Amino acid sequence: MANEISHVKVENLSSWLTRGAKKIIVDVRESEEVEAGVIPLAIWISKGVLETKIESAIPDKDQEILVYCAGGTRSVIAAHSLMQMGYRHVYSLDGGINAWKSLGTPMEPYQGLDKDFRIRYQRHISISEVGEVGQRKLLRAKVLFIGAGGLGCPAALYLAAAGVGTIGIIDDDVVEVSNLQRQILHNNFRVGMTKVDSAIQTLQALNPKIKLIGYKERLIEANVDKIISEFDLVVDGCDNFQTRYLVNDACLKHQRINIHGAVFNFTGQVSVFCAAHGPCYRCLFPVPPPAEFAPSCAEAGVLGLLPGTIGLLEATQAVNILLGIGKPLIGRLMTYDALSASFREFEIQKDPNCICSKRKEITYSNFNDSCKLGEA
Repeated sequence: MANEISHVKVENLSSWLTRGAKKIIVDVRESEEVEAGVIPLAIWISKGVLETKIESAIPDKDQEILVYCAGGTRSVIAAHSLMQMGYRHVYSLDGGINAWKSLGTPMEPYQGLDKDFRIRYQRHISISEVGEVGQRKLLRAKVLFIGAGGLGCPAALYLAAAGVGTIGIIDDDVVEVSNLQRQILHNNFRVGMTKVDSAIQTLQALNPKIKLIGYKERLIEANVDKIISEFDLVVDGCDNFQTRYLVNDACLKHQRINIHGAVFNFTGQVSVFCAAHGPCYRCLFPVPPPAEFAPSCAEAGVLGLLPGTIGLLEATQAVNILLGIGKPLIGRLMTYDALSASFREFEIQKDPNCICSKRKEITYSNFNDSCKLGEA
């Protein structure tokens, strides 16, 4: 029986996970064993119910599945059962989780034992492209929002609802009545409260299981490295060119994905800047436009619903990137016109003279030289 099963050694597990197609780890131990922790991103289906639960959890029989138990015996039996059911790529972890622990490798609490997890995210878990593994990826993710304004509010609201486990928000402003036309995390009773505190109250009430980190300060050169380096990706909802260039340069420096959004009157735009795979914000806008061509929202106005549309597009890009699905807007700029209800897409070329191409050390000196404008 054991000869029919392919085996993976714990020393090779990390490389096995990153090689080739998407893979799923299945823990077949009993519930009291799982309570002590699991291998990160593993899903739990005890051996006793494996045959009845596996097809709903993993419907694709071409999916690569690694099965493990405590010491490696039950996983071989479970893997054999899966192969008899028609699963074509099944592996057993040699030595099980005991061998994993002996290497000093990390374990994590199993969120799937939490009843709230299964109820709250059932609609996600039912999607084959997300599933339990994907939902747990979201719970482990850390996303930073630059601004709790028109773009940050809808994006943060939906990412909190989606179960992104750690959300950071940086904003030095307070809630004003004029914000309430579009900034949906805030309300009339919170006028005068910091936007960070107001946003955290709303998001915590929506999803009390996630972690929220607030920075009641402006993002500047002195704090940008420390803050951005603590998150997996950045959702940029700021309202001025100075901060956009600073965010861009810091994301390049720390190899973080930067999801960009902007709105003006009835139009908005979204793109994704990824240093490893495409152009950056400076490739799109090497220098800020003259001030007369870039009036602020306060000066030119913005349709209140428009930031909702653009913010949700940013949030969708974030989820797709965190799950590793879809085709991100890397090297592409998507624009939206609310008056004509139309989208357009433009290719962004990588500038060979840009800092993202030259890979030189980023010191923010070029940021200070080129960004002198106020609000966009």
